[in-house]
Amino acid sequence: MQASPFSHWPLIGPLADRLWPLVMWFLRWRYARFAVVGASGTVVNMLVLYLLQEWLLRGIEPAQQRLYLSLAGAIALATVNNFCWNSWWTWSDRLAADQAVLALDRATATRFVTYALASWLGIGIQYGLTLWLSGHMYYLLANLIAIVVASISNFVANDRWTFRRRPPP
Repeated sequence: MQASPFSHWPLIGPLADRLWPLVMWFLRWRYARFAVVGASGTVVNMLVLYLLQEWLLRGIEPAQQRLYLSLAGAIALATVNNFCWNSWWTWSDRLAADQAVLALDRATATRFVTYALASWLGIGIQYGLTLWLSGHMYYLLANLIAIVVASISNFVANDRWTFRRRPPP
């Protein structure tokens, strides 16, 4: 059995060692990796949304008007986060052998634009659903629900377009 990185932790080490093979098996699935990246993007999104809405843009009134800007900023930063992690981990096997995973070059810029365009449907779903649901519940909960709903279209669009399998030359 493969030891987990948490083996040396006194309380959770034995449990982590038992669960580690299951975690590694789960992460072999591309959608599972996408979900883990999406979870990190959700943390970025929620943190930025909260900071913008409650602190940095507090001077903008009414709060609903502020939410438009806060949500746009949160989605933008989470999209960059997710692009970087998905390029590096989720779909790196689909990049050409001579292509850098992330670099300040034309190929990465083109892939980012494609990623952003492929994510527009999900971004639209998240934005619209968050605004609608925030009229009925706390805005952070509304945003979380909208992210989960939008993630399906984001995975399909990026799997089929941005990071599609290319035939060998």
